[in-house]
Amino acid sequence: MKHFINLKDIPAKDLRKIITDAKKRKNFRQKLNNLDIDKGAPLKGKLLIQMFEKSSLRTRLSFYLAIRQLGGSALTLRPDELHLSKGGETIEDTAKILSNFGDAFMLRTNSDTKLEEFKKHLSIPIINGLSPSSHATQVLSDVFTVEEIKKKAISKLNISWIGDSNNVLNSLIAASIKFSFKLNIGCPRKYQPNKNILNYIKKNKNKITLYNDAKKAVIGADVIFSDKVISMNDKVNKTKKLYHFKNFKINKKLLNYAKKDCIFLHCLPRGNEVDENVFSSNHSKVWQQALNRVHVQKSILLYCFGKLR
Repeated sequence: MKHFINLKDIPAKDLRKIITDAKKRKNFRQKLNNLDIDKGAPLKGKLLIQMFEKSSLRTRLSFYLAIRQLGGSALTLRPDELHLSKGGETIEDTAKILSNFGDAFMLRTNSDTKLEEFKKHLSIPIINGLSPSSHATQVLSDVFTVEEIKKKAISKLNISWIGDSNNVLNSLIAASIKFSFKLNIGCPRKYQPNKNILNYIKKNKNKITLYNDAKKAVIGADVIFSDKVISMNDKVNKTKKLYHFKNFKINKKLLNYAKKDCIFLHCLPRGNEVDENVFSSNHSKVWQQALNRVHVQKSILLYCFGKLR
């Protein structure tokens, strides 16, 4: 049994195996419908229990399709309907019930501590569907998308991030270290990664550079990533924060500093951090990026069940 919580805790060779398996599975599904089962139904009879404490569209849909296409089923729980939220039941007791009824648990949570507490008491794999410090499933899928579009290993590409230092960037930093790709981060000085992340960068051989200038961060970029400046449950002065990011907007002028065939990726939903003429341009591959979540999450599930080919 293996968990999938943070990219930094998973061996690079295992992350590469997941991507390789996802490529094969996507190719095999070219003529299949959404609910057609993969050959061999590798997770037949398995139940994935999902719980969302934060809003979700892509993660919810993609994990549902992922387990269904592998021959299993999904059950989604609402936290406000559980004794965990309403009746004071402990995480330990909830975890034991989940372990008895389900085969894997996917949690999208507003608490990293809660994620670790569930991991401690579950006897089934737990997958992090998003937490305050990590969005591992999103970023591993993004690596898949970059390599699919660019047709080369991500280690040979220049990746740029323009935006806030959040859970997606944390996972992108971990991916940079695991896959050894160059990552330039562009953000205001006040919004740089926290000390723990900066120490993690320093302790590992890496190709990560921080800039407080968006133009410098995208020079020679093959890929530009971004995310909403105002994230879910972001308890800040929104007007003030948006002002600090006024020079970090993804527009056509900024793209001129990147390579001509540079692609733009965004985990969605979008805000005003990207101009419409970039978001809807040929540079933008956000819809392909979103759809690839299904294929990679299938391979993540197989990894957790010890059934990667």
